[in-house]
Amino acid sequence: MTEHDRWYQDIVMPALLRWGLRTYGERMRAALAAADCEDMPPKGMFVVGSLAMGTGVAPLLTLGKHLDVTKQAVGQLIDTLVLRGYLKREADAEDRRRVSIKLTERGWHAAAVQRTEREKIDAELAAKVGADTVAAARTVLGALVELGGKQDKTS
Repeated sequence: MTEHDRWYQDIVMPALLRWGLRTYGERMRAALAAADCEDMPPKGMFVVGSLAMGTGVAPLLTLGKHLDVTKQAVGQLIDTLVLRGYLKREADAEDRRRVSIKLTERGWHAAAVQRTEREKIDAELAAKVGADTVAAARTVLGALVELGGKQDKTS
């Protein structure tokens, strides 16, 4: 392997993380656009994808913590996703004072599109560098998250 092939060795980790995230984001947005979901806000992809990985329902307070934004910003994002048909609001079954959000049929569709594109990228990555290297990268990224104290094994 030549020095040119390893250009990334001289790039600081935060830049590589940002560019890698951009790869996922751009590809997922393109896949969503092709699936008639071009109006998905960027942070909406996280909300819809996270809900789909669980039960499809979540309390609003949980989302603010994961997005690392204010309650007001979460409310605005949820309003947008509701207006665009990805989510619906429901009174919490256990506590009527709390509101939960739930994926709609369109939300489940968008989540499936995102998952399929993410799986394609993951497969391309494994084909390029090997599954063991991808697993090692996940270990490194997991350790980095733990260093920041941001891990939450429920999401």
